[in-house]
Order: sequence, then structure tokens, then C-alpha cells
Amino acid sequence: MAKFWNFVLFQLGWFACIIGAANHQVFWPVVITLLYLTIHIARSNQPSLEMNLLLKAALYGVSADSLVSLSGFLIFEDAWPSSYLSPVWMWVLWALVASTINGSLSWLRGRPILAAVLGAIAGPMSYEAGIQMGAGAWGPQGQVGGLIFLAIIWGAAMPLFLYWDRVRVTLDKNQP
Repeated sequence: MAKFWNFVLFQLGWFACIIGAANHQVFWPVVITLLYLTIHIARSNQPSLEMNLLLKAALYGVSADSLVSLSGFLIFEDAWPSSYLSPVWMWVLWALVASTINGSLSWLRGRPILAAVLGAIAGPMSYEAGIQMGAGAWGPQGQVGGLIFLAIIWGAAMPLFLYWDRVRVTLDKNQP
């Protein structure tokens, strides 16, 4: 049942942030999603390790999305805090994705190829959906190039997140 609620709360957080960005009203969606992430971390078996995973994923996402944006493939709505970085609502979404690694996407453990394929397909589709809902636009470099760039980023992200989690679990088992 926990995996079901993890999936549902991920979807609610995603929609809230996307709709908030499209309407230039991201404060409450970000705050509420961060509250959920805080509860998620607190309820984790290893809260500090779970927080570490979410922070690594968010940093990966900030770097990746900022690169996509600066390369001219993607324009984000509500670009706070800087036009040189991806917006804060995207940072929250990356952490939200990482919260599914030990929840609704835990079935991907030990399946890095499947995780890469899923990431390469679902990641860009999520961006396209967000763009269709008004949270961004394709930049001057175009949609096709943007989707390919995102497929590479997300094809690497999902196995990487699973790897970070595996390292986390291995480190946890080695603790006295």
C-alpha cells in the first residue's frame, strides 16, 4: 500500500508544480511538495541516507536542466531563482522522482537497462506534458533536439539513482 501512496503523492506533486509553474504560482506547490518529501524522509528506514539520495538527485537535476535550458532547448516558466539555473519547482520535482526509488519504482532494482529505457522514454514525455500544460516551452534549438537531450539525461539518471541507492543500502549493511 505504501508504494501505491508513493505513486499517488508523486503524481499529485508533479501536477501541482506543473500547474503552479504554468500559472506563475509555484510557492504553495513547492512548499507542500517539500512538506511531503520531509515526511517521506522522516518515515524512511534510514532518513539521513534517503535525504542524501534526494539531494544528489536534485543536484543532478539542477545541473541537467540548467544545461538543457542554457543550451537553448528548453525555456522554463517561473524561472526563479535565476535565469542561469533551472527553476526551484524543477528542483523539487527531481527530488520527488528520487522519492520513488524506494517506493513505487523499487521494482527497477537490479534492472539498470530497463531503468535506463524507462527513464529515456518517461522523462522526455513528462517534459512534453509539462510544456503542453504551459510550464515551459521548447527553445530555439527545437523540440526534437530537446527530447533527444532529455532522453540521454533521463536514460542516465534512473540507473544512476538506483546505483546511488544500492551504494546507500550497501553502506547501511556495513554499519555496525
